[in-house]
Amino acid sequence: MGSGKFGLSVKKEKVNMTEANKTEFSVKEKCLKLKKKLTKTEKMKTETNSKEKTIWWNQCSSLSEIDQYLWMVGGSAGALALTGVAAASAFYLSTRPKPEKPLVTLHEQSLLETFKMACCDCCIGVAPIRPPINLNEQSDSVKGPEMVRVSKFYKEAKNGRYLRYLHDDTRTLYETFRRGVKESNNGNCLGWREGPNKPYVWQTYNETLLRAKNFGSGLVCQGLVPGQGTFVGIYAQNCPEWIMAEQAAYCYSMVIVPLYDTLGANACAFIINQTEMSVVVCEDDKKANLLLDQSPRCLRKLITIKEVSPSTHQRAKSRGVEIIKFSDVEILGAQKDHPCVPPKPENLCTICYTSGTTGMPKGVMLSHENVVASMCSVTMQLGEHRPTKNDVMISFLPLAHMLERCCENALYMVGGAVGFYSGDIRRLGDDLAALKPTMMPAVPRLLNRLYDKAQNEISNSKIKKLLFNMALSAKESELKRGIIRGDSIWDKLVFRKVREGMGGRLRIIVVGSAPLAGNVLTFARCALGCLIVEGYGQTECTAPVTLTVQGDHVPEHVGPPVACCKVKLVDVPEMEYYASQGQGEVCVQGANVFKGYFKEPEKTRQVIDQDGWHHTGDVGKWMPNGTLKIIDRRKHIFKLSQGEYIVPEKIENIYIRSQYVEQVFVHGESLKSCVVGVVVPDVDVVKCWALENGIKGTFSALCEDERVKSIILEDMLQWGRNAGLKTFEQVKDIYLHPDPFSVQNGLLTPTMKAKRPEIRNYFKPQIDDMYKKLE
Repeated sequence: MGSGKFGLSVKKEKVNMTEANKTEFSVKEKCLKLKKKLTKTEKMKTETNSKEKTIWWNQCSSLSEIDQYLWMVGGSAGALALTGVAAASAFYLSTRPKPEKPLVTLHEQSLLETFKMACCDCCIGVAPIRPPINLNEQSDSVKGPEMVRVSKFYKEAKNGRYLRYLHDDTRTLYETFRRGVKESNNGNCLGWREGPNKPYVWQTYNETLLRAKNFGSGLVCQGLVPGQGTFVGIYAQNCPEWIMAEQAAYCYSMVIVPLYDTLGANACAFIINQTEMSVVVCEDDKKANLLLDQSPRCLRKLITIKEVSPSTHQRAKSRGVEIIKFSDVEILGAQKDHPCVPPKPENLCTICYTSGTTGMPKGVMLSHENVVASMCSVTMQLGEHRPTKNDVMISFLPLAHMLERCCENALYMVGGAVGFYSGDIRRLGDDLAALKPTMMPAVPRLLNRLYDKAQNEISNSKIKKLLFNMALSAKESELKRGIIRGDSIWDKLVFRKVREGMGGRLRIIVVGSAPLAGNVLTFARCALGCLIVEGYGQTECTAPVTLTVQGDHVPEHVGPPVACCKVKLVDVPEMEYYASQGQGEVCVQGANVFKGYFKEPEKTRQVIDQDGWHHTGDVGKWMPNGTLKIIDRRKHIFKLSQGEYIVPEKIENIYIRSQYVEQVFVHGESLKSCVVGVVVPDVDVVKCWALENGIKGTFSALCEDERVKSIILEDMLQWGRNAGLKTFEQVKDIYLHPDPFSVQNGLLTPTMKAKRPEIRNYFKPQIDDMYKKLE
């Protein structure tokens, strides 16, 4: 028992000692853990600071390396520019609009006609319709080699009918102008500038109509008889009086005959004599004297818009011609107030003389119906982009040509305003800035200048070129989706000056008169941010035959036929073009085809066949989407980029008179503004001249000598000047070829006539090189 008590006591002591030890160990352990933790924390802080220092030094090192490569992007400024470009791109992508749907399926822009039918009176009275919206409708083809196509914008076209007008009460130019008076609610009609840096001054529709009526009455007072037998000439630059004189003639069913400088004095005299005009409305003293130089006997009165000198009055009097002020004719007409004699749709409205052939110009007879049908067809095809009374157009292309006449009359029909340029093409930019037009007709030469100016602007700066190419690429991608706008970030950063240079408000441009290069058209569409449509036509077809469809961004074609006509291709076997292969001469039939050449029935029969098809002389090709592309010219006549016609054989017949020239080939292109030549020199004459001037070498070496080329070119140009060749008809460069054209080398026919396509292809490298040097 005692031992048991002792055991319990020992056990208790051990337990107490163990608990005390545990408590002491727990405190020490906690102190050690805390100390370790503090040490570890300090170590981590030290390591963190070390890492931060390492990262900071690494960053400094990286920045140093980056700085070494900044020069590759143009330094700090280049890096900043690229950052701006990235930000602009992000903004552009987030704000780009949705694409606009085309009016018709772009791969089916025309219908193939399944029958052959001439124009008939049953077309009259057909109500205008909206363009078809069935985008899946297919073209129908006829059996045989001819591929006839008609517009998809007019459903009656498939039934052999043509669009002739849009409104029953608007079938003559007399009526279209009066409709514009109502539509405009007496708004602005004609505008002009009193001088440089002056704003446009406007004349209302009511004022214009009253003055035109008074002037027409004044013409009757001058002895002109109302009716189709009276022709009134207009020889002036674009101005309000031009339009008032035109409308004055229509008030009394008279016929307008425009004259223009490039015709030349001989041609003007010929036109006055052929039409037996007794009255010509003339702009100023200079033009009055040009007409007096070769004044035909039938010319009795010149009505001048501006003041002329006393000496001109005296000169006119000595030739039996009276000079009267435009305003005096108005005043006299207002006093007499002869009643109007409105024209009918089939009546002639104008005889437009074209200088596109050899010899004297031919007078193209166009009726009121021709012009109204053309401008209504284009208006219909433009759909929601058509002209409205709110539009303002600038007039600077010659009113003597039908492109400008049709555009202006289309705008007058809806009550829009037309502002005339100052008369100096060098100040056109100032006129555009002052007028701020919303629409304008244009020619390739104008857009070519815009393109060249832009290229020159970016040529000396890599940053500008980079931004320009990026902007062009971005805008072009929008075009491919049918987006047309002028408010993107690229328009503000890159294309702002181009837009402002054209007034800043353009929404539509109609391009015609000559082919336009695809890259230039795409640039213009991107830079100007407006709808640009390109058309093909002739004076004989009252301007338009085809017109591109809005939303079609693909260049280098001229669109489908307009609603007032149909188009087919016919074989040209001598040039190996066949209609069965979708190629051939372009033939047109419809409400826009002219009545014939004035007083020249034989020449009329040469271009209008017995079925009423007008043979244009242009060679076309149908594209898979139903559009037309002009690829050649049947007759050896071509048009330069500025719209001037060139007859190469006429020029060659003059140059061949040079003693140095054995053979010559003159070449021009519709995208170029000048002509060049390939010359085979006369061997004996050239060798003799070289011997006299101490120039040694073989004949081939002489042909490569610049001194020989210079003497031959100068002699050719002198012959051209003596023969009266115009500046644009003279060659700007020549290539001397030592070997003559022959039947053996395939450049001449058996009858010794030049094979022009073959010669052109044979010398293509030399021709391309000459044009490259001229540029």
